[in-house]
Amino acid sequence: MSVSSIIPAATDRVRRREIFGWAMFDFANQAYTLLIITVVFGELFTTVIVGDRGDGYRLANLLWSLALALSFVLVVVTGPLCGAVMDYRAEKKRFLFASYVATIATTAMLYFVEPGYVVMGFVLIILSNYAYSMGESFIAAFLPGLGPSDKLGAISGFGWALGYVGGLVAAGFTLAVLGEATADNFERIRWVGPFAAGFFLVAAIPTFLWLKERAEPQPLRQRFSQIAWQRISLTFHELKSFRDLGLFLISVLFSMAGVYIIIAFAFIYGAQVIGWQENTRNLMFIIVQITAAAGALGFGFIQDRIGTLVTYLLTLVLWVLAILAIWATPEVTAWLNATWGLDWQAEQLFLFVGCLAGLSLGSSQSASRVMVGLFSPRQKAAEFFGFWGLANKLAGIVGIVGLGLLQAAVGLKASILLCAAFFIIAIILCAGVNQRRGQQVAGDWEAKREAEA
Repeated sequence: MSVSSIIPAATDRVRRREIFGWAMFDFANQAYTLLIITVVFGELFTTVIVGDRGDGYRLANLLWSLALALSFVLVVVTGPLCGAVMDYRAEKKRFLFASYVATIATTAMLYFVEPGYVVMGFVLIILSNYAYSMGESFIAAFLPGLGPSDKLGAISGFGWALGYVGGLVAAGFTLAVLGEATADNFERIRWVGPFAAGFFLVAAIPTFLWLKERAEPQPLRQRFSQIAWQRISLTFHELKSFRDLGLFLISVLFSMAGVYIIIAFAFIYGAQVIGWQENTRNLMFIIVQITAAAGALGFGFIQDRIGTLVTYLLTLVLWVLAILAIWATPEVTAWLNATWGLDWQAEQLFLFVGCLAGLSLGSSQSASRVMVGLFSPRQKAAEFFGFWGLANKLAGIVGIVGLGLLQAAVGLKASILLCAAFFIIAIILCAGVNQRRGQQVAGDWEAKREAEA
């Protein structure tokens, strides 16, 4: 099987090479998500740079959650404004490049964060995660122009799957060369920042070579700030007509609140609650990346057949089951050992739970990205994806701060159930979303604007 046969079919305007270039940004930025936020630097920050100050890492976990939340506040404030300017001036690619450079620079500087340098680490995580998160919205805004609506699921799923392959490559190097996130190994593991930055720098080059900006810029007659606020005000007014999109974005807020908790705390949970050994942690690296890639790719093709909304709801149900399994792992392990005479450790069962979480991880995010693409007129894609980014990062604030405060009161294990509550709320909200109606509204808006032009 050739590589080109794996890439979803293109259209007359879009070549497979351009779809591959777009997807390579997911491949590239996964090194940041996985190595800095999910696994290595998050654990390094909480257990080594801040450390256990006699409180079971509760202060460290709270500072980590606050740093991420503050970065999301910046996205909430600036994301829709940037989206409005990008649509007006057809500058999605330029904004994407700026976020790319900023992410690389601030991530590389994490090398200088040593044990006790809490403020420096705190600030650099805010800046690097802000730049990364903005780029996430900017690259998503290209999706509606990459293919017809019945192909967007496969295209988005391909991007997420390729992203997890990128994470697997990055994790493989980290495991083989840099080692574990401990104080004894600090001089080697501190290179995780420069490595993640270098990986992003090189792997995203195809994006900027092959991805095209097809929109036409409108004449600049006002300051960017005036353009942005006028378009944002108009979009807020028009969102009344995009009822399904608005309700879906509220659902995304709750579902992504749960996802962000898992991204930020899953491996911290493994270290602090499950008490896993290094080899189990390394296996979880690999398992989550493989199952997440399989879930994103598989569900991407499935959603083009059964519908994106149905697929999204299915992934949320899987998430609820995964969270309950994460919470119950120690007790289930003890029950299995007592009932069946086994000698399992909680960390062994936790690996099976990781498979379920991995399948949910990529597929749920990919489906939500496609839904926004289906509900967005192409002339307002960057702007609407700016609101998608806003919903995502508001979710990060709600989820991570909520988890941080809750775990400070009751501990990390009990507070993980907050994720399940968020996913259940997201499922309930989607009861009022109609995919066909939402797509029709977007199509009618496009037709009306083209007739007026």
